Amino acid sequence: MIPVSRLLSIPLTLLCFGLVPCLQAEDAVIAKARAYLGSDADLNAVQSLRMVGQLEVSDSTNSSPGTAQLEIIFQKPDRQRITATSDQRTETTALDGYDAWQRVSDPADPARWQVTLLGPDQIKRLRANTFENLSFFGNIEKVGGRIEDKGVVTVDGVACRKLAFVHGPGIVFTRSFDIATGRLMLTETDSGTSIREQGEIRSGGLRFPQKIITTNALPDGSKRVITVLFSSVEVNPTLDPSLFALPPLTD
Repeated sequence: MIPVSRLLSIPLTLLCFGLVPCLQAEDAVIAKARAYLGSDADLNAVQSLRMVGQLEVSDSTNSSPGTAQLEIIFQKPDRQRITATSDQRTETTALDGYDAWQRVSDPADPARWQVTLLGPDQIKRLRANTFENLSFFGNIEKVGGRIEDKGVVTVDGVACRKLAFVHGPGIVFTRSFDIATGRLMLTETDSGTSIREQGEIRSGGLRFPQKIITTNALPDGSKRVITVLFSSVEVNPTLDPSLFALPPLTD
């Protein structure tokens, strides 16, 4: 008869041995994906990003798409600011550590504005989003997340390895990487959003997408497509902390 202590150790031993190939596969996929973007030295040197471009929103209910000028700023470890400006409104959403806010104003009338404080769930999502944009697929465990291997899939005719970057319940970025090159082919979220990248802009020795196309499924079954075309990407710009700080709630 096998001792009870030995019986208990057998599944644990098998589990540990079973994890090794999986972890090695994930590490290899991430290493190739990072190498596609640039060297580890250049990726690790990124402390902040500033991206400027134009946003276009279209769906089946609008005959003409809406457009806005867009500025996106990220700064390690947990600062983010996105400003979209159209003829009708300027909308700024910002994260400053564990504080987040949104300000909407009328470009034609500066006296017309409103500031809203964002809640815990929105802050968690913004923090995860900031980390993802500055980590370049690495070190998710440092913020309490994990990676789940979803196996091999085909995206646009390309064989890919699918990995889920899990930050917590409802905050998951599932990415499919070209097995041959490491290129990111598709990002998906739990809400049914799909994100594709096209073209490239080189900055700071790194490769960034020139165009990002986000497709959201609407409750009525139709789709909304948000296209961002970047004109510039700046690596490690000097940023004033006041950019992210909560603005005055009164004049």
